[in-house]
Amino acid sequence: MNITELLRKETILLDLTSSSKNEVIEELAEKLDAAGKLSDKKRFIKEIHEREEQSSTGIGEGVAIPHAKSAAVKDPAIVFGRSKDGIDYEALDGEKSHLFFMIAASDGANEMHLQALSRLSTLLMDESFRQTLLEARSEQDILNAVDKKEKEKMEADQSESSSEAEEGRRPYFVAVTGCPTGIAHTYMAADGLKDKAKELGYDIKVETNGSDGVRNRLTAEDIKRADAVIIAADTAVEKDRFSGKKLINAPVTAGIRKPKELLEQAAAGDIPVYEGGNTSGGEAKEEKGKSAFYRHLMNGVSNMLPFVVGGGILIALSFFFEDPVGGEISPFGEILSTIGGANAFFLMVPVLAAFIARSIADRPGFAAGMVGGLMAHTGDAGFLGGIIAGFMAGYLVIGLRHLFSFIPQSLDGIKTILVLPLFGIFTTGFIMYFLVTPLAAVQSGLVNWLSGLGTGNIVLLGILLGAMMAVDMGGPINKAAFTFGIAMIDAGTLEPHAAIMAGGMVPPLGIALATTFFKNKFTKQEKDAGKTNYVLGASFITEGAIPFAASDPGRVIPSIIAGSAVAGGLSMLFGAATEAPHGGAFVILLVNNWPMYIVAILAGAAVTATLLGIWKKKVA
Repeated sequence: MNITELLRKETILLDLTSSSKNEVIEELAEKLDAAGKLSDKKRFIKEIHEREEQSSTGIGEGVAIPHAKSAAVKDPAIVFGRSKDGIDYEALDGEKSHLFFMIAASDGANEMHLQALSRLSTLLMDESFRQTLLEARSEQDILNAVDKKEKEKMEADQSESSSEAEEGRRPYFVAVTGCPTGIAHTYMAADGLKDKAKELGYDIKVETNGSDGVRNRLTAEDIKRADAVIIAADTAVEKDRFSGKKLINAPVTAGIRKPKELLEQAAAGDIPVYEGGNTSGGEAKEEKGKSAFYRHLMNGVSNMLPFVVGGGILIALSFFFEDPVGGEISPFGEILSTIGGANAFFLMVPVLAAFIARSIADRPGFAAGMVGGLMAHTGDAGFLGGIIAGFMAGYLVIGLRHLFSFIPQSLDGIKTILVLPLFGIFTTGFIMYFLVTPLAAVQSGLVNWLSGLGTGNIVLLGILLGAMMAVDMGGPINKAAFTFGIAMIDAGTLEPHAAIMAGGMVPPLGIALATTFFKNKFTKQEKDAGKTNYVLGASFITEGAIPFAASDPGRVIPSIIAGSAVAGGLSMLFGAATEAPHGGAFVILLVNNWPMYIVAILAGAAVTATLLGIWKKKVA
């Protein structure tokens, strides 16, 4: 299928009237809807925005490719829009975008559709082609230019595939690219690497993990022959096959924006050898500022969170079915409590430990971590015991992998399935058998210390926890406070997490109030974003404050810290407590003393809004 079968005259806008990113998305979607390509325009626009939240599709060089694969699309289509003045689309290079291709892929799009959609992304890498589109005078000129360029590209690909590079003459690399949607960035990164490799005189084979599945899959022979491996992906990539190879890990945008740097780094050879132990490809292992400890811990926490949130809310809901006088619970309340507490919450610590170990040692570490975490939970060592079990299991399995390195590669399957899990479970379980009792004593001591704090100290703890939620808005300090709150829920102490949730809701809510009541202190774009922050704050998504803090950190960060500290302190003072670790306003009725809890949150938001109103300067 050709691109021009998806891009038609009725889906071309030569002169966009939009002046902002949101307006462009609305205008292009309206054109698609008018052409009969959408069944639900609002849903499609929502899914386009969800894709933009992952990373901007403004790829730079004046081009933006918003895209979504959605059930709201009746027929796969492309809509083209052009702005001669340019529009700020939050492009990767910071420049205005002039050419917009919105790709609408249906859930049932077949392989031919997906190939045509992805092919368009690669054509836009050519500067002369972009200039032709800018100078086109009519819709037909656009179609002719696309058709001509596509034919040239297909002929070039056929010529390239028919000429095999001679082995050993030039550096040879293999690469894998992938993005969350798998339509545009996946193939642009692949073409960026291939084109730059050709220019530099290197040979390369690129595997793409896109919407149409894995294409150009790397063979064992390809990997064996390669001098280095480049992963440019924001999705999970199976990396065990690259064990023993020099490997570069980067986000998919690096394949588009910095292919030369990636290739030159690979050619220089000054890169680490991959020894196994992590299967995700999207984190870019340039972990400057992020410790391995934090990464492994957050992997455990993020995978544990669904059990905590779902189980905690079910437990809290069960209280509505309990007789407040007699203390008896109804049969349905008993069912809620059993599902949430005896099952979902029961798995919390084992899952935490298992995924910490998996982050460190890959799949062989998972079983050892799960067993160690279960021993911590059943032995009352709690959250602390689970964290220790996860890290211990992961690094023990890494050690075992080196210990059994003498096993021939032909028996790797047996080592992964039998040897490492067997000895990993045994060594982790053996050590945890003796560690559980002292760890349980530490856990009990922490809970007793918190229970023994006087009112003044309780309020100070709430102030500290609330402030921590606002310091880096989703970063390590924020996550440390959140993790502490979950540990306290597991230990049966529910007040700290209520203060933490209040502190996390305040930054976006306070900013939203400031943009409403102090409109002359914010730009139009900030006021629009402020409306969104009402929803983000109510949903306990602290990250909504990040754009405001990034643009004016000296005023915004102190304001939100102050507001969150007030909310956390008041929450503790009022005795608010919750078993629901997430949900914000949606679980507020499940909070003990919820009327005063709302007062605490509103008071903190008011403090933040007032300080912003005082400190921020008027916008001309």
